[in-house]
Amino acid sequence: MIDLRRASDLWRRSPATVRDLPLALVFAVASVTPALESHGTQLGELPNRPFDALTVIVVGLECLPLAIRRRWPAVCLALVSLGFAIDQLRGYHTVAGTALAVALLSAGAYVERHRRLVLLLACMAYVALALALDRLGSSEGVVGFTTFFLLLAIAWGAGSWLRQTRAAEAERRLRLAESTRAAERSRIARELHDVVTHHVTAMVVQAEAARYLTAAPDRLEQTLTAITDTGRRAIADLRQMLDLLNPDHSTEIRTPSVGELGTLVEQTRRAGQPVEFTENGRPQESAGSAEVTAYRVVQEALTNALKYDHGARTLVHVQYGAREISVEVSSAGLGSRAASPGGSGRGLAGLRERVGVLGGEFTAGPRAGGDFVVQARIPTGPTS
Repeated sequence: MIDLRRASDLWRRSPATVRDLPLALVFAVASVTPALESHGTQLGELPNRPFDALTVIVVGLECLPLAIRRRWPAVCLALVSLGFAIDQLRGYHTVAGTALAVALLSAGAYVERHRRLVLLLACMAYVALALALDRLGSSEGVVGFTTFFLLLAIAWGAGSWLRQTRAAEAERRLRLAESTRAAERSRIARELHDVVTHHVTAMVVQAEAARYLTAAPDRLEQTLTAITDTGRRAIADLRQMLDLLNPDHSTEIRTPSVGELGTLVEQTRRAGQPVEFTENGRPQESAGSAEVTAYRVVQEALTNALKYDHGARTLVHVQYGAREISVEVSSAGLGSRAASPGGSGRGLAGLRERVGVLGGEFTAGPRAGGDFVVQARIPTGPTS
């Protein structure tokens, strides 16, 4: 049994000349069909002439070039026009004369270079044909020749419209691809920032603290162990991100959830940040992206606390509602900034974008008393 899908794929991948050849053959067969012999295109009202040996050449000139109408549209138009002129001057009036409209439409659609020159030569050729037919006694008149010219102009115009439509669609797809790539680059940068920055910040803070623990071997050992554990977690998370970027990777990438906030808080505490963590309610089973976003909000807020308010009392409060997750992280703002590795500002901007995509609200800034507060309201249902 023939695989229709495979045959269709092979047909689409075949050269344009192969795909256009059946159209040329249809015109050729129709032209030599006795029932259609008197139904061809007739310009000039010259008497019909019976088919002879030259008719075969004329039909070939008018039909077979259609096979190259997309690859060499100007050549196709020239050959078909020559065949059409002989057809009308000899009075064959074959069905193949209709191929002129197809050739004009194809030229309008596919000619890329010297379009004006091709159009000018086509118009001059038509004027020459009209004058020749008039000398042979044509009764078509100016009105008839003009009407036929307008019909041919419509065929060219239709091809030009198709060309412009294709170009506009190609431009739209290019802009869409560029926008998609830019969005993907932004998403990757944001994910890498969220995954790596927290761990690296914790390692920097712990390493700075280790300088002052040389006189306390036990505490120094604990700090170095914490640095090692944090580094391993950073490597594991980075590997997961690299797996996500690999198109051949078939394993599902694990994403964090609010259920892992306890581990995140404990890691921050080990880095020397006093954190109080409270949760109210229970997370919804279908929270999906809201859980990941809530985790990232807490992660980024704790990272900033480590950077800019190291040692300051930090409060983390998460409220699970029926339709949303509310997050609030505040730090006293009185801690040391000596260990801060600096920041790019990308984290909070990325969080605002994440929350906004889900239809939520995000704020971050200082409050009365010097506290720095990060708040987010993240809907758990589908956005409208």
